[in-house]
Amino acid sequence: MIDIKRIKEDPAKIKGLLKAKEVDCDDKIDRILELDITRRDMIGKNEALKAEQNKVSKQIPVMKKNGEDTAPVFARMKELSETIKENDGKLAEVEAEYRNLMLSLPNTPDEDLKPGGKENNEPIRYFGEPHKFDFEPKNHVDLCTDLGLIDYQRGTKLSGSGFWIYRGLGSRLEWALLNYFIDTHIGDGYELVLVPHMLGYECGLTAGQFPKFEDDVYWLSMAEDEQKRFMLPTAETALVSLHRDEILTEADLPRKYISYTPCFRREAGSYRSDERGMVRGHQFNKVEMVQYTLPEKSDEAFEELVGKAEALVKGLGFHFRTVKLAAADCSASMARTYDIEIHIPSMNGYKEVSSVSNARDYQARRGNMRFKREATGKTEFLHTLNGSGLATSRILPAIVEQNQLADGSVKVPEVLQKYLGTDVIKKQK
Repeated sequence: MIDIKRIKEDPAKIKGLLKAKEVDCDDKIDRILELDITRRDMIGKNEALKAEQNKVSKQIPVMKKNGEDTAPVFARMKELSETIKENDGKLAEVEAEYRNLMLSLPNTPDEDLKPGGKENNEPIRYFGEPHKFDFEPKNHVDLCTDLGLIDYQRGTKLSGSGFWIYRGLGSRLEWALLNYFIDTHIGDGYELVLVPHMLGYECGLTAGQFPKFEDDVYWLSMAEDEQKRFMLPTAETALVSLHRDEILTEADLPRKYISYTPCFRREAGSYRSDERGMVRGHQFNKVEMVQYTLPEKSDEAFEELVGKAEALVKGLGFHFRTVKLAAADCSASMARTYDIEIHIPSMNGYKEVSSVSNARDYQARRGNMRFKREATGKTEFLHTLNGSGLATSRILPAIVEQNQLADGSVKVPEVLQKYLGTDVIKKQK
């Protein structure tokens, strides 16, 4: 949620920043400002009435003791009570509209981002060179099928389009990737957290995915007396609610977490003809990184997360690039995002395998997550950041395509060999 103070101080600036995200919120912001004045006025008037009510109520025992007629006082008390009740109802309506409008505003992008969509994304660095073959290379779908790593046909049989089954060395390769990611993060001082895969509504609200993107997740059918739950689209949705409604100490920060989960998303099996196989699906595995930080340490934490994601990809020996996203290509809840994109030869381009983002205080305000300053004793909203570390569904296709050999086998990246117990994946006899 955007700080109302920022909106009141310079509404034109906030409107301009949101337009850089290609979102026109002018009418919403104008209405928010109107409602803020109205609610403050109503609160002030109601507090005055309640103060009078308290004052009058204290007079009643004295009047009774003195034998005075209390009927007019009781009449006034009744009038005050009815007015306060009516005003509370009106105030609740105003505050509900105000809160809904505030929750509907996306995060403002950092001012150094280019406005507009992905056409204005900016590659800021490259690592390595595209792989060149002296033979006709296969695509990852054929390679994974020929080597018995992935069973696409039976995945579709079990669950429909957009699902697959890991088999044999394919399962072990997937597990090796997850072990490599987790071992690296633990070595860097991150705490491993295994979170529920079914989450309550407040998790989506805190993360900034709800209410706008409620239809992008899988909701579970629940009994009327049960809490409404959805399947998590990413572990970030759970991890950024770990400290919801808590006040941490300054010494508690930063908090650094990782979590492995499958991720469930309502996505088509293929948005484009080149996005075959595992590149886009309804379920995939990912290790997610999340940090809670002091506001002044936010940029430092962001660079750390980007560096960690890049190091994981470098460790696998990939050619990749790091891309600074334009304002409108950042998600609604994020102020800043860098994508790590690896080269998949059969697609003649790059695909994102990690997205590192800084939400600033946007998620913290939605989830009421604060810390107490040692110097002042005052509470402030902390900052939250997240990054994929990493998602596997595009890593595995890149491994088999970039590391394929002329005989159809695939060389295993060195960092994964200790988990697989082999340096080459060959077709099983």
